[in-house]
Amino acid sequence: MDKVVLLRCKGSFDETFRAAVDLLGGYEPSSPFVIKPNLCTGNDHTGCANVKLEVVESLVSYVLDRDPSAVIRIMESDSMSKYADKVFERYGYRAYADKLSAEGASIELMNLSKSPLARFSFRGDYFNNPELPDVLSNVEDIASIALAKTHSLTMITGALKNMFGLLPRKDQAFYHPSIHEVILDLNRMFRSGLCLIDARVGLEGVISGNPKKVGCLILGTNPVSVDSTMARVMGFDPERIRHIVEASNHGLGSMDPEVLGDDVEPLSVRFRRPSGLKDNALI
Repeated sequence: MDKVVLLRCKGSFDETFRAAVDLLGGYEPSSPFVIKPNLCTGNDHTGCANVKLEVVESLVSYVLDRDPSAVIRIMESDSMSKYADKVFERYGYRAYADKLSAEGASIELMNLSKSPLARFSFRGDYFNNPELPDVLSNVEDIASIALAKTHSLTMITGALKNMFGLLPRKDQAFYHPSIHEVILDLNRMFRSGLCLIDARVGLEGVISGNPKKVGCLILGTNPVSVDSTMARVMGFDPERIRHIVEASNHGLGSMDPEVLGDDVEPLSVRFRRPSGLKDNALI
């Protein structure tokens, strides 16, 4: 059975993260090791819309402990609400990468909107041999690092929806009419081998909204399993969330995984259903 770790955060984030990895049975990173953090705004005024640097630091530290020569790439694209390079600078990612590079680590920040494009051989529900950033062509594994947030088009935005940020065009709203199909195709093309949700504080909203204290971390190796657990923690039924169901039908995880660590119910915090949610976001 697919397994997901759910832990109440105690002490530092790094302590909880390493305890979660141990419960999961360890993790062997690939090289290059690609990290896709959810960085969705150039002005995170709530403090819980962008993945915090300390979360990425914990993952990078774990990878380098396992393999000091690992090649690490942190990827994000421009979007309607941000320029990736400015976000890297403003929220400490640039200084952090420069520091590790000076210490001899092989780490690079990559703005996918500036990458040359290449033709990918893929036929999906939306994409037909799409042109996407060339740097993704040799990616075997991606760590999807997300937050517990709601979304007016998809109910929640977690590890699966985070892959939307691989699209290089700044006007990513272009894809919104087919957002479920796009999310599914991207996750089929670029499978997340490690999915981490920082749910210490969630957000009713994507950028603006109402912060909700949750106080936990969710970790697993399959995006459907992690997002299904996140949905339940947020008070939603994953079987009523279209992109989760469709991704499950394509083998991207289980909607009913074995949960290790803490139980879901004591950690559940009910999030409001997004008011702008369209009917087609539900099954």
